[in-house]
Amino acid sequence: MNLHARLPTQGRRHRPLADINVTPLVDVMLVLLVVFMITAPMLAAGLKVDLPHASTARPLPPAEPIVVTVGRDGGLAVGTDPVAADDLVATIRARLGARDDRPIHVRGDRDAPYGDVVAVIDRLAADGLTRIALISKSRPPAEAAP
Repeated sequence: MNLHARLPTQGRRHRPLADINVTPLVDVMLVLLVVFMITAPMLAAGLKVDLPHASTARPLPPAEPIVVTVGRDGGLAVGTDPVAADDLVATIRARLGARDDRPIHVRGDRDAPYGDVVAVIDRLAADGLTRIALISKSRPPAEAAP
C-alpha cells in the first residue's frame, strides 16, 4: 500500500476558506450583552420606590418666584416696586405670606458692585429665606468661549 497515494481531490489547488467564523463573534457579543445587562440597572439614578396611592392627592401649583433686583447704583426693587435695604426682608415676607416655599430670584445689574448682590443674599439667608437663585443671561454661542 502506497502511503503517498493520490486522492482524487489532491490534484486541484486548495482555495482559502472565505467564510467568516462567527462563533467567536457571537461569544464576544453575548459577553457584552451580559455586561450591559448587569451594569445598566446600576446606572439608574435614585431609588426605586413604590409610591402609595391617595385619593385626595393633587399636583402642586407652580410657584411664581419673587424677583429682587439690585441696580447698578445699589438700589433694590422687589418685582417692580423700589424698596429700601432695611425693608427688603419684610417686603419679601409680606409677599410670601404663608407660602414660604416660593423661590426668590436675585437679579444683579452687570455693573452693580458684587458686594451689594452678596449683601442682599446674606440678608435673605440670615432671615431664613434659603430658596434663593441668581439670575443671569446666557451668552450667545460666539461669545461663550473666552
